[in-house]
Amino acid sequence: MRPTIYTRDEHSVRLDQVDEHALSAVLTLQDAGHTAYLVGGSVRDLLLKKKPKDFDISTSARPEEIKKLFQRQCLLIGRRFRLAHLRFGNKILEVSTFRAGDITSSSIILHDNRWGSEEEDVMRRDFTMNALFYEPRKQLILDYVGGVKDIEKRLLRTIGEAHLRFRQDPVRMIRLLKFQARFGFRCDEEAIHALDTCKHEIVKSAEARILEELLKMLESGRAEAFFSLLSEYGFINLLLPCFQHFLSHNDTRELAASYLRAADEMMQQPNIFIDRATLLSALIFPILEQEILTLCEDRQMILPLRDILQLTDSLLQGVCASSFVHFPKKLLGSVYLSITNQFRLTPIKGEPKYHARFSSADDFKLALDFLRLRCLVNPKLGHFLEHWEKPPPKE
Repeated sequence: MRPTIYTRDEHSVRLDQVDEHALSAVLTLQDAGHTAYLVGGSVRDLLLKKKPKDFDISTSARPEEIKKLFQRQCLLIGRRFRLAHLRFGNKILEVSTFRAGDITSSSIILHDNRWGSEEEDVMRRDFTMNALFYEPRKQLILDYVGGVKDIEKRLLRTIGEAHLRFRQDPVRMIRLLKFQARFGFRCDEEAIHALDTCKHEIVKSAEARILEELLKMLESGRAEAFFSLLSEYGFINLLLPCFQHFLSHNDTRELAASYLRAADEMMQQPNIFIDRATLLSALIFPILEQEILTLCEDRQMILPLRDILQLTDSLLQGVCASSFVHFPKKLLGSVYLSITNQFRLTPIKGEPKYHARFSSADDFKLALDFLRLRCLVNPKLGHFLEHWEKPPPKE
């Protein structure tokens, strides 16, 4: 099997766009007699004229050979998928050895350490746009699967038969929706059909992998589009059933969407860090807000704070108990504080009261960050934010 080779005059990737440490690592591997390329997301992103988050490397070198070559810079990790991490200061580059896999099998992948050729390594990857090699010495792109053309057509296409690839690794279905949300690509018809026929396989996935994909998408700046696709294709009911009713009805779907849009807006701002607890709060708070409104209407009274605290605790317990993924207790604890402190920052009745102890507490900043997000949803809350951002009164 021969790849289509794109020379430096036939593609838009330029050498000065490549991370200097990734370039150095590839050349070091090549100089030691190994085949080595940049691979996957970095090549895709450069072709899309986006700044890559990571620069991953694939090589013919085995993990032990990589370790011998880079010595103390290299840490070998993983059992299911043996990898080398190369450390350059605070930066970590991921280096994987070419692997082989049977793309015609429907058996779920349990082990993935069978070494192979570069052609075999390409064929075991998920989507054509993620299966491109970049050889920096000659500035070539090697394309075994038509990934360059698919990127030009903005098409998401699986490598091999979609229903088999999804059964091998069900997380690929979530990744398909992730890439659709991030890039606005359309899915080919085979992949769409396979999503419908294979979606129940998702519960065979490792919970930790699904959780990480969900949290990463909350951080992506495309959370609204992603969770809308999860609902559209029936994955919310399988992974986060407590959100299904909320996201499947027009009157509450828009409320949830407005919070996710606000989270996206905050994440798209340059040089800003938003805690995962704040982002997860954006998913949970509108449900609590609607529950409080319903109870206030039913009781014809403003809900006491103690009832709000109990309701929040019950809601988080329900989220934890019903979800396929298990959110870490520390993360849920931070979400609880972020949400419940909103009723100190923005009391339902009356004006907020300054408390020196509260404003100096560790969870105050977390709550204030979420208040900033809420102000994007409801600008009328702006005067509360101004109150808490101004210097405290002198004693």
